[in-house]
Amino acid sequence: MSSSFFAEAKKTRLTDSPLYGVNTVSPEEFLGYPLGERLLRHDQINYYLKEVAKQNPRVSLENTGHSHEARQQLTAVITSVENQNKLDEILAQRQQIKYQGKQGGPLIIWLAYSIHGDEISGAHSALKLSHMLATSEEKWVTELLEQAVVLVTPSQNPDGLDRFSTWANGYAGKVVVTDPNHKEHKQGWPTGRSNHYFADLNRDWLFLRHPESQGRVALFHRWQPHYVGDFHEMGHNYSYFFQPGVPERTHPLTPAGNQKLTAKLATYHQAALDEKKQSYFSRQLFDDFFYGKGSTYPDINGAIGVLFEQASARGQQQDSINGVVHFQEAIDNQYATSISSLKGALALKSELEQYQAEFFKDKHQKAMRKKPRQAGLLLSTNNDPSRIRALTHLLKQHQIEYYYLTNKLTQGGVDFDVDSSIFIPNKQAQSALLSAMFDDRTEFIDPTFYDISTWNLQHAFDLSVRRNVKLELTVLSQSPAQFSLPTWSDDAVALLIDWRDSQAAVLLQQLLNQGIKVKFAAKPFSILTSAGEIDFAAGTLQVPLKQDSLSASEIRQGVKQLAQEFKVDVIATNTSSATKGIDLGSPDFKPIKPIRPLVVSGKGTSIAEVGQLWYYLDNTLGVATTLIDSHDLASIRLTDYSHVLLADGNYKTLNDRFARKLGQFASEGGVVIAQKGALNWLSDSNLLATDLRSERFYKQLFNADGLSFEQKSDFNAKQQIGGAVVELKLDTSHPLSFGLNGDRLPVMKNKVLGFSPSSKAFSVAASYASQPLLSGYLAKEYQSSFSHSPAMIIESRNKGAVVALADNLLFRNIWLGAEKAYANALYFIPALH
Repeated sequence: MSSSFFAEAKKTRLTDSPLYGVNTVSPEEFLGYPLGERLLRHDQINYYLKEVAKQNPRVSLENTGHSHEARQQLTAVITSVENQNKLDEILAQRQQIKYQGKQGGPLIIWLAYSIHGDEISGAHSALKLSHMLATSEEKWVTELLEQAVVLVTPSQNPDGLDRFSTWANGYAGKVVVTDPNHKEHKQGWPTGRSNHYFADLNRDWLFLRHPESQGRVALFHRWQPHYVGDFHEMGHNYSYFFQPGVPERTHPLTPAGNQKLTAKLATYHQAALDEKKQSYFSRQLFDDFFYGKGSTYPDINGAIGVLFEQASARGQQQDSINGVVHFQEAIDNQYATSISSLKGALALKSELEQYQAEFFKDKHQKAMRKKPRQAGLLLSTNNDPSRIRALTHLLKQHQIEYYYLTNKLTQGGVDFDVDSSIFIPNKQAQSALLSAMFDDRTEFIDPTFYDISTWNLQHAFDLSVRRNVKLELTVLSQSPAQFSLPTWSDDAVALLIDWRDSQAAVLLQQLLNQGIKVKFAAKPFSILTSAGEIDFAAGTLQVPLKQDSLSASEIRQGVKQLAQEFKVDVIATNTSSATKGIDLGSPDFKPIKPIRPLVVSGKGTSIAEVGQLWYYLDNTLGVATTLIDSHDLASIRLTDYSHVLLADGNYKTLNDRFARKLGQFASEGGVVIAQKGALNWLSDSNLLATDLRSERFYKQLFNADGLSFEQKSDFNAKQQIGGAVVELKLDTSHPLSFGLNGDRLPVMKNKVLGFSPSSKAFSVAASYASQPLLSGYLAKEYQSSFSHSPAMIIESRNKGAVVALADNLLFRNIWLGAEKAYANALYFIPALH
């Protein structure tokens, strides 16, 4: 990924015009047709914003980077001409609230639209709003722009928006079709909701795996808004929603004052929609819990975030139980609540400013400037410096303060090394967000969750953590230890790479791309190096320096260049003779073959999880990856591929003929990697011998006797697994466990599925712990039933194998502590299984 994706948002002024309110082009004039007559493309949105900024001195633009498909992301900065001329001063004032405790400058209001690309009414209303703010001479507008800066981001998901608008426009006829079954309203796979890698960007505010999110969060912290409006669409049979959401489902870390202000702002939305005679609802259906969404990330960062949901036409017009949903009316509704947001924020300006000042009270000083000794989190990735670098990069984007160790420490019997450990002070400007990112609660008032119930980074990164550790400034540094490769002797016979480093798999793939032969150790060993005797775990990579196709110097140069690029330690040895364990020439060093993965996609597969597999293979490992829709599988030769990956899904489109074809592929040496719902299809197709436990089995564990009608809703919520972190116990000698951290592994569980513990037809790599729940909500019935049952298995198929995973170990591509299991399945199976 380009480093530009990680750059902070930067202001781009285009040109100042002496005239405004006269020659500023309207959306209709710019397009040549009424706004909403056709669905806009992202380039049209950007061109319009640029035209307005050229013509109007009230408007400048922020460029927050590009999407995966290189679409520019622009935000209109709209305020008075006087404020436009001192934006740098205003931005400097905004930083003072965090770090100096001073609230100054104008009110900052950010209205952000269409983070789901097929929820497109918001993007259209944003253009209408931008033109109005640029040209209106109404008293309230001029007062607003004198006292506030309004940020308008019409399109937060450029790639998804273009995918959807192309689809809907392509199937819109001259005669409007309101039938929900019409193709205009039934998107193909994948839908426009997600981005290029099929990720839901409204679940990525905390994890920041995608450039769109990185630019958006940089914009947030650059401006530190007081109010954020987050505009969406929902199912066509609903009306209109705005927050507050369900009171019992607000995250406990969100201050009570936040919800009080949200309720006050709601009165303005009520009035605006009542005037339009538009029905609406609040305090139902949607929660305010997961901080990785656009309406809740502001809540843990000192702002008021408000979610808006408009019934969607998913095209021009669509029948619903409430009558026909009109796209034009959806635009007007989003415009109305955009106006009510501005009016409400302006009226509550002093309260919003006071709330934000109170939020950051006593948090603003830099932790280490005032006191030489601080309490905080001591974290380690245990022999994986690359993972600690990934963590610090994430923390930096969220402006969370952290420090590196200058000396090795031991706390609670755990070693914290200099190159794989950091310290995060508790007391800092971002302490609230820090608490949220490492929150480990398992008790909840209401077990209903719109998304996941936990997201603790300790588990996602599989960290060793010691809380409330007190450290002196003298053992900390703001700079990491410099990476440098050890000197390699000219007499070296092989280069060794620790598989525990999370970038080792990336390095391996690049070596294979260059034609360099690599082996992996099936068993641990110890060997003499220039640094003395070193112990190496199973999974260690060996690059022999004697190879047929390349000279030793060419191999050394290739490995050195890649090792420096990915900051992976590579150790040379002058002997093949181990002091303990297997020698380098042992048959237990298995050659690694180049891989050609095929990911099954299309109808019947999970869009999100297919995207996560694709992201990992393509964006992380850098391996050429083929995506094939399930309906095309019958016509391709599986022997052209080494691995077939099946994400969650129902796979109803696959028939018995393909099942036999896939079985033959595995028998002849191919590897099938399947997870979650795909296991049901494998089992039904006799491709998985292990007994599965599906949702039907687990629901029998719950007693519904004597429940009233009102109680059934809570009972149903209890049976859901929205997303809880559970602990696996690993067989460390198993190839699927190579390189993972010790004998335990936290994973995100969000599907009711498991293996029967009584089945004997498998090789178990991991089982659920006796008390599996680590964080989040998981009913006690599930906890006891999953206990000790298998979670990761391999079934042999003659020369090949089936790798079966009960859970998605890549969850949203933030589960960096577990993703090595996929690398093991790709590079070590079927050589060892």
